[in-house]
Amino acid sequence: MEPLRGDEPSVDPGETTIATRGREVGPVPVGAVLRELPRPTVAWSEAGQQVAAGGSAATITADGTGRFEAVRRAGEALFAGRTVAPDLPRAARPRLFGGFAFHEDDKDDGQSPWAGFPDAQFVLPAVQVVADPDGSTWVVATATGPTAASTADARLDEWAERVASLADELPTGGPGIERRTYTPDDAGWRRQVEAAVERIERGTLRKVVLAQALTVDLREELSVPAVYARLSETYPDCFRFLVAPEGGGQFFGATPERLVTRDGRTVTTEALAGSTGRGDTPEEDEWLARELQESAKDSHEHELVVEAIKSQLDPFATSISTGDRTVRRLATVQHLQTPVTAELAEDDHVLSLVEALHPTPAVGGLPPDEALETITETEAFERGWYASPVGWFDAEGDGTFAVAIRSAVADGRQATLFAGNGIVGDSDPDREWDEVQLKYRPVLDALE
Repeated sequence: MEPLRGDEPSVDPGETTIATRGREVGPVPVGAVLRELPRPTVAWSEAGQQVAAGGSAATITADGTGRFEAVRRAGEALFAGRTVAPDLPRAARPRLFGGFAFHEDDKDDGQSPWAGFPDAQFVLPAVQVVADPDGSTWVVATATGPTAASTADARLDEWAERVASLADELPTGGPGIERRTYTPDDAGWRRQVEAAVERIERGTLRKVVLAQALTVDLREELSVPAVYARLSETYPDCFRFLVAPEGGGQFFGATPERLVTRDGRTVTTEALAGSTGRGDTPEEDEWLARELQESAKDSHEHELVVEAIKSQLDPFATSISTGDRTVRRLATVQHLQTPVTAELAEDDHVLSLVEALHPTPAVGGLPPDEALETITETEAFERGWYASPVGWFDAEGDGTFAVAIRSAVADGRQATLFAGNGIVGDSDPDREWDEVQLKYRPVLDALE
């Protein structure tokens, strides 16, 4: 099926038939499945569930200011023509996987690694393997068009047999790193932070998140499925993702930050801002956590994020509640975290919530317009899909999106990693540099 443009009115549900078939199989090595799947390839892991998917039964793309609504409209039209086998569990039913660029009209200048990544792209996979926390594994095939049912049946037979013979033979070590190049370097980073602090002191800007890119040249060709598997082992409580469009690099990561989950009229998200490292001993770990909780700078930064999320959800919600602030511990870093839950007044689509929440102050700043202007004028590289919403949505308008931090885009023997930190009035460039380096560790450790 030809790709669907979200800004074109040609998606006619009367002409678009989707058939989905599935079969439960024995345990399947998800990393090995990723190695076999055709482009476009996606992978998604959350709450113990792992999805590896490839090929395209349909693709939706959109550009510009209306990209969120355009994708929503195209997705609704596409799903209107679906037929699903009644015995399929919910997790194995048709979903559109993909994401958005951080900035609208985010054009590739020919120098960045983001070739093949439009402002928005979502794929209805031709085949996917879904491993559920209950121990079940499903192979799912989807097809579109007048012969959708027979095509889906044949595709299911082919892939169910194919994945049954796969061996989990991925490389156990990383490709190794030969050279590292920072953009900006330490001197340029200091100038960026000092300029941002000056803006905060003299104007309405309250906080801005500045990011850095780290380009690494690798000793060997990168196996993204192997890196993805290592990230899943080390960061099982994070959202792991992979987006590999046709004709581009591969964007992947393990992010601790949920943007939003919609399940019916219940919305779940969290504020994640303020960070420190992990200790070498349990005692040092506890000391660092207490220092983080008592830090005026980090508490201020965190509270800005909590209040902004509540404000962004308020137009949609009948009620909003926050849980206790805690310290979330990951392998290399600790964060302040506050859960936020809301009940929707109407059946708003998850993409409407994504549009309202992106970018959160944890990756953009406050006020949003001033922060985005500062990012555009200050940062020395193109963010692309870094810190953007990535995830999935279904025919009911439910879905989960994460914020694509702790991430990298890779092609061949080169990878570009991204990390950022919130800058407020009392930020110190040296401390901010150190915190940014901590945030590279998840991907760096998987590459080394």
